[in-house]
Amino acid sequence: MPTAKKRTRGYDSAKTRAAVLAQFGHVRDAVLTLTPEQLAQPTRLGEWTVRELAAHISMGLGSIIRGVAAPEPASRDLELMEWAPATRKYAEDVDAAAREIAGTAAVDPAGLAALYDEAGRQFADALAAASDERLIETRFGGVRLGDFLVTRTVELVVHTDDLNDATGLTVPFDRQALAACTRLLADALAVKAPGGSVEVRVPPYAVVQCVEGPRHTRGTPPNVVETDPLTWIRLATGRTSWQEALSAAQVRASGERADLAALLPILG
Repeated sequence: MPTAKKRTRGYDSAKTRAAVLAQFGHVRDAVLTLTPEQLAQPTRLGEWTVRELAAHISMGLGSIIRGVAAPEPASRDLELMEWAPATRKYAEDVDAAAREIAGTAAVDPAGLAALYDEAGRQFADALAAASDERLIETRFGGVRLGDFLVTRTVELVVHTDDLNDATGLTVPFDRQALAACTRLLADALAVKAPGGSVEVRVPPYAVVQCVEGPRHTRGTPPNVVETDPLTWIRLATGRTSWQEALSAAQVRASGERADLAALLPILG
């Protein structure tokens, strides 16, 4: 029997917009406390320092600012469920852009403050000017604004975690942003490995079934993976490995098919 196509999850527009603004505000407040010495510290993102990371986070809103300001594209080229695997194609472009910004406007704390203030103001104006149904031009082609806003929760939550890891800060996570990020990455796994033999639980935000094999219908599934939201996000984005998470007891996996190592990471 053919596997049913994964349906796109719905996201509440007002909650998503508020979540993106809230998480960006949390990051901005933290970035403004960083000293030049902290900005020069390494991160877990290859050769990026905290300076490149901070610059990149501000760029996450720039795509929407530019998209709303530009003419609406003629076609919708990317669905929300296609976004996660498509990010791999543009990793080098993102790296180059972050380095360029970090090497110019954001060379010091004052420069970063100006960068974040301008990005926050322009982003709020862009949201006020456009509905979720408007198509915007992105590096992925034409994308529905409401869909692209959901992807911004992933960018902001993932890089908030990167910032905390690099600096020792405890920048908070907006609950709605964390929920949307967790759900989108869980759904991306179900798209990557369609099926119903493994149930992946990330309480309290997401439950998905994936991986080809016998479909579970009643009672306790024979193959279950369960973890917390931040561990799931780190697994899905390559910040930690499957074996590391298992060894640290951050993941519980039961059943002969409950090994997701070959399917991770999901995000490029």
